[in-house]
Amino acid sequence: MEKNKTVSTDILEVQGFDISPQLTYPLFFLLLFVYFTLLFSNIGVLLLIISQKSLHQPMYFLFCNLSVNDLIGNTVLLPQLMAHILATERFITYKQCVVQAFQSHTFGSASHMILLIGLTVRLSRCRSTIQNSYCDNASLFKLSCEDVSINNIYGLFFTVLLFTSSIASIAATYFRIALICWIKKNKDLNNKALQTCASHLVLYLIMLWSGFLTIILHRFPNYPDLRKIAYVLFHVVPANLNPIIYGMQMRSLRHKITEILKRKVTPS
Repeated sequence: MEKNKTVSTDILEVQGFDISPQLTYPLFFLLLFVYFTLLFSNIGVLLLIISQKSLHQPMYFLFCNLSVNDLIGNTVLLPQLMAHILATERFITYKQCVVQAFQSHTFGSASHMILLIGLTVRLSRCRSTIQNSYCDNASLFKLSCEDVSINNIYGLFFTVLLFTSSIASIAATYFRIALICWIKKNKDLNNKALQTCASHLVLYLIMLWSGFLTIILHRFPNYPDLRKIAYVLFHVVPANLNPIIYGMQMRSLRHKITEILKRKVTPS
């Protein structure tokens, strides 16, 4: 019986995406382009903020943190995902999978990651197939034939807690902004707030729903490809849009970028 089955190897098979041979290289180069784009934009923003003393302010340091998080999260995901797209056989060691899961949950939310992974690595393993294109905590505890109710309950509890607190804090922030705009009755202030909030809300909703779908679809094994797509979107879409939207909205940052581009076009 599967309950008594043991695994003698630490090599795990990664299911990944089932794609036709005709789409292999187009998908690979698409992901390669996406990866280089987010590297260029996020590293460029980091170097610009670091090199310009006038941008050494708390707001821009927070933006640096956002770029670093996007770089780390996508560097963990995309190179190996691209390698698995080209590979005929997709394998990963259990230790590498644990490291990926650790880094993956750091990208999404570090607050409950350590305990989740700690609970998971204590489980015995009776399977050797990762039911995902990428290693995360849910994929890891599915390798066990033990009762994983604690892992499921703990993961879902903190997921609900994190999503609820995140939505509540965003809603409170938006309410405060709306209240200030209503009190001030300043047209320029209202337009600026609307522009900033609208772009932020779009990015937030993309991250919220793609992350939510990834977690929920782990409980519905009939939709593996949808779960994998949601996980990739959770990483790459915000990472590509953050530098463009936030960078272009910050007047000082936009001004510095324009200055540098003008110097490149018309060197003295």
